[in-house]
Amino acid sequence: MRKLVALPVLSADALSSVAYGPEAMLAVLVLAGAAGLRYSVPIAVTIVFLMLAVGVSYRQTIRAYPHGGGSYIVATANLGRLPGLTAAAGLVTDYILTVAVSIASGMAAVTSAVPSLEPDIVPIGVVVIAVLLAGNLRGVRQAGALFAAPTYAFVLAVLVLVAVGLSDAAGHGFHPTATPQPTATEGISLLLVLRAFASGSTAMTGIEAISNAVPAFQPTEWRNARTTLTWMIGLLVTLFAGTIALVHLDGVVPRANETVLSQLAHRTFGSGFLYVFTQAATAAVLLLAANTAYNDFPRVLYLLARDHQAPRIFLRLGDRLAFSNGIILLSVAAAAIYTAFGGKTGPLIPLYAVGVFLAFTLSQAGMVVHWWRLRDRHWRKSLAFNATGAVLSAIVFVTAGITKFTEGAWFAVLMVGLFILVTTRIRHHYDTVGAAIALHPHAVEVPSRTITPPSSGDGATRATARTPGTAPGAPPGTTADAESEETPEEIHPLSIVPIASLNLAGMRALAYAASLQQPVLALHISPSADEAQRFREYWNLWGDHLPLKIVLSPYRAIVAPLVNYIESLHHQRPDLTLTVILPEIVVRHWRHRLLHNRLAARLRRALRPLPKVVVTTVPFHV
Repeated sequence: MRKLVALPVLSADALSSVAYGPEAMLAVLVLAGAAGLRYSVPIAVTIVFLMLAVGVSYRQTIRAYPHGGGSYIVATANLGRLPGLTAAAGLVTDYILTVAVSIASGMAAVTSAVPSLEPDIVPIGVVVIAVLLAGNLRGVRQAGALFAAPTYAFVLAVLVLVAVGLSDAAGHGFHPTATPQPTATEGISLLLVLRAFASGSTAMTGIEAISNAVPAFQPTEWRNARTTLTWMIGLLVTLFAGTIALVHLDGVVPRANETVLSQLAHRTFGSGFLYVFTQAATAAVLLLAANTAYNDFPRVLYLLARDHQAPRIFLRLGDRLAFSNGIILLSVAAAAIYTAFGGKTGPLIPLYAVGVFLAFTLSQAGMVVHWWRLRDRHWRKSLAFNATGAVLSAIVFVTAGITKFTEGAWFAVLMVGLFILVTTRIRHHYDTVGAAIALHPHAVEVPSRTITPPSSGDGATRATARTPGTAPGAPPGTTADAESEETPEEIHPLSIVPIASLNLAGMRALAYAASLQQPVLALHISPSADEAQRFREYWNLWGDHLPLKIVLSPYRAIVAPLVNYIESLHHQRPDLTLTVILPEIVVRHWRHRLLHNRLAARLRRALRPLPKVVVTTVPFHV
């Protein structure tokens, strides 16, 4: 992506948080009445400093990880597996709540302009999530132009709002308007100030997105990513500080039925076109900010599944090259949380801050260890930046966890703990299965002879000279009846064994196929040429006892390449009866079945229309 496209695509989450971050801070301070609201400017200044510190820290992350360095990757590489899982837990929580909070804030912007929709915010929000689900399953998320217009419209609307508001304030000598006297329900305390600071810090969500997506930029990728991150931080600070300044000058306080941003737009623009434009742009960018989670959440699950810490179904790409299972899980979880909290932003904010700053803290702490180990040029300066970001992020995380624990932060902490427990148990199961099926010296007897198909060519796939569709021995041009065999002698079999790796389960399937005394073809689906060459070397080391065909599938799809290959072979040799023999891991407990691909069932459904194709499995019990 060009920088002008990457900025709105990757910054929608961060920039849109201006719509709810300042309001979340004010909603806490207003509990102490007018005296509490006087702390809004000092707290906002502290948050701006935090934004700059974390932004500079992530510039160092981009330099150190030019191929993309999200919290999970950085924490795992530098701190270990458990801190990496903790960072992933924070990210997963963050992305689910990003959808829920963004939809809730978007609905708040809509109902501020159209109050009659207030009773229907839950069903409307669920419908919006369903639309995002359908769009992402169809690959709509790839269109950068869809992100660019609403994000730039929102930035323009808030910049105009701040400029006009400050211009009007300048005409009055920047004297603040008298603040309405809200009824104080709490006294001023350190705990209240810290709660407000933690709530306002949610305006920093999404800062990590650019460091995750460095390879998506045009060359030189890391340099363009750092430049885009600098633009994003500059815009975020400007929009956040400008909004707080207008709140202070106009004496605005949070209301139950209208957002702070809507109040500012009403006071500055009236109820005309600019007000409608501001609210429409706010709603649109918040909905698209929800969509940014659909880019990152499935990818985190993919990385976890690649490391055997999440079910393997999250490795699978759909027909539109999207991680369909991760997208569906995100939608279901976000819709459930959004519904449970009644579509309100306020109750969701305490949950939000915990996951966001847990991931920030571990990422920056990982970078401190990275620079300490590397010690290259300017490593001390980089370490200092990342250490500052880690300390400040940790302060916000601890503050949010303690001050908002009873308000809902306990739920986020519980989600993180459950996530670590579940992923650890998944890793343990995969390690157990891996040890059970691993090859050991002298554990596998090689075939006593090489078994080859009757026809020559590349693994029994070359067609004979007769016309496709004719039976053996039939005159040219005669079409064979697809399933007319009535005696064993009329069946011409070929066994195909799809094999992912050389392990005991695969060896058992190959041995079973060879024991039938029929032609056998081993078939390997490989994601890259390097992986294909590696598997070929393993195969040759085993002895190359059976013909092997390797099919490249760069998008890690399994079923589609298998089906395409078998269909092609069927059309080439309609006289053959193809038996697809799959190794199958059979586990003892039902809960473990979800961790293993049900490849046989999917293949049966896909190959059912083809005649003379049999799908069977060879179970391997662990």
